[in-house]
Amino acid sequence: MAEARARQRGGNAEDVSAERPTEAGLRFEVDGEIATITLDRPEKRNAQTFATWSALARIGENLPGQVRVVVVKGEGPSFSAGIDLRMFTPEGVPGQGSFSSAATNGDTDIAQSVSKAQAGFLWLRRPEIVSIAAVQGHAIGAGFQLALSCDLRIVADDVKFCMKEPALGLVPDLTGTKPLVELVGLAKAIDICLTARTVYADEAMRIGLAENVVAGSDLEQAVRDKVAELLSTNRDAAIATKRLLQGAHGRSLEEQCAAEGREQAARLKALFGG
Repeated sequence: MAEARARQRGGNAEDVSAERPTEAGLRFEVDGEIATITLDRPEKRNAQTFATWSALARIGENLPGQVRVVVVKGEGPSFSAGIDLRMFTPEGVPGQGSFSSAATNGDTDIAQSVSKAQAGFLWLRRPEIVSIAAVQGHAIGAGFQLALSCDLRIVADDVKFCMKEPALGLVPDLTGTKPLVELVGLAKAIDICLTARTVYADEAMRIGLAENVVAGSDLEQAVRDKVAELLSTNRDAAIATKRLLQGAHGRSLEEQCAAEGREQAARLKALFGG
């Protein structure tokens, strides 16, 4: 069975496989209103490659319309240990190249490559879904940023967050810097990134990286419970509320009040307008 696959219950799923599914290392399943993405290279601690990011982007592009909650998790003892180390070698990942080969391209080509990779992370913030990262063990570099791209993080008590990129001479470029600053503040984000230190479960909970910390054996049930809570609310009201919350930081109080009024007017018309 290919490592990247789409399986749809109650409908037809688009093909979300990367061009080389065995290198993508993903499973994708939809059960009604719940989609689950599983990083599935446990023998590599779910290390990510260019194909992983391409497959993630294609999942977002073809997500079935009925999906309300997306769960992202890792197979085995780790969520994701970050970038596949073969990408740092001249040989790279077979069929995908390496950072060395990418560096020979012009700045425009490099920027386009980064943008394509980021597309695999950005869609997890869309207002019409709520994304949950179920994180155990290592969540390093790209793994940390994938968890940060989700709306909520439920973590096991053995979690190890680490923004490793600066220690490798790189910057975090998979959309993780903005949510990190928003969650923990600028000073703490600088500390976490520029020391490349490990953030364990107790600190993650204390500084706002995690919504809940549970024993590893309880992680799956904790995620199921949260999904059930999220699905108990009105879908259209949830979408409108998430839009309001996402836009709040960039608005003044007066602008936010006006936005609330517009959203509420639409809800009242939908509910009582006949």
